[in-house]
Amino acid sequence: MTHVYYSQRTGSNPHPDGLPLSDTLDLFKRSYIQLERDGYFTEALGYDCVDVLQHIEGEIKDIDLEILLAVRKRDLWPIEKQVTEYSEDDLFDVIEFLCQIVSKPIDGTMHTWGNCGMHWETFNKAEGQKEYRERINRVLSRYERRFELSASGEILLKAEAGFDRIFDADLPTTDPKVRDRVDAAVLRFRRHSSTLDDRRQAVRDLADVCEYLRPKVKALLTSREPLRRCVIL
Repeated sequence: MTHVYYSQRTGSNPHPDGLPLSDTLDLFKRSYIQLERDGYFTEALGYDCVDVLQHIEGEIKDIDLEILLAVRKRDLWPIEKQVTEYSEDDLFDVIEFLCQIVSKPIDGTMHTWGNCGMHWETFNKAEGQKEYRERINRVLSRYERRFELSASGEILLKAEAGFDRIFDADLPTTDPKVRDRVDAAVLRFRRHSSTLDDRRQAVRDLADVCEYLRPKVKALLTSREPLRRCVIL
């Protein structure tokens, strides 16, 4: 259970609803630096070694080009330099981009000369994304606006307390068309960039699904009526 500290309990905390964007950007920068030092971006971005005078490249040879191609924005890299100028959209774009390239270091060689450090050689992408998501969601949970990084690597609106079960509930149908339509509607509603019209359309789509399922639900209830009466008797 998360501990609620004194100023939060008494209402004297200056940020009762969470931290502003500027503080959240600082938390994100620190989290990124820690992950980078722990080797979570070595496979993608490479590393430095005291034995050579140049950077040892990873899978991505030109990070600025890769970000421009993927995000279609400039001046997002390096994070340590640019992060203070990020808008909320910039922050979320970078978070999603990093989720695509992160990988957990598994095995490597310790280079002791000059305190160079670990040279990682083996990585696990799935585990890296899972741990990255956990760390980023800890940062986002402190933000005054409610968002989270999903398992698919998208920034989504976080369900308000008591409504999370609705988003995570398993559908009582095996019809792939129904499930796909519900999943698409929920995603449309929760996306960071969703407009009021997007959310209205999502609600209409869900209402259509309910209307489609209504006869099946009614038939199911009717078929159980005799059994219910026996139980009552």
